[in-house]
Amino acid sequence: MSQAVVELLAKDLNPQGGVFCPSPQADMKLWNNHPRVFLDVARTGEARCPYCGTHYRLKAGEVARGAH
Repeated sequence: MSQAVVELLAKDLNPQGGVFCPSPQADMKLWNNHPRVFLDVARTGEARCPYCGTHYRLKAGEVARGAH
């Protein structure tokens, strides 16, 4: 399992306030992908992928807007 941490800007989130993993932002290789999952980052400011363990979080001072 990966222990990578990906820091995000608010503009990196999609209109629903999240990201998908695997993500190019996590520098994941195509041959090593898992099923695509949506991670709701806006709700708490962070989320962890249940497949690979990559931790996505908003950078300090970033505020997610327009999320559910």
